[in-house]
Amino acid sequence: MAEILRLDPIRCDGHGMCAELLPELIALDDWGYPIITRGPIPDRLLDHARRAVDVCPVLALRLRHTSTTHGAAAVPTPAGAGGR
Repeated sequence: MAEILRLDPIRCDGHGMCAELLPELIALDDWGYPIITRGPIPDRLLDHARRAVDVCPVLALRLRHTSTTHGAAAVPTPAGAGGR
């Protein structure tokens, strides 16, 4: 199992502390809101990711366990997409 970062954009107030703690995976847009790199978190950055989640003052950032397929995070297909 791998872990990925998930952001609740409705909760996020753009404090930017997550990007300070995890610049390898989180950048800030022009308004100070996080842009998160997709995919599983490398093992070497997992402790930093946990710290970034812990310091979010509005609890907008979370870690989520996900299954992986050949090293990439599995992405659910929307209903009706038919895999085309």
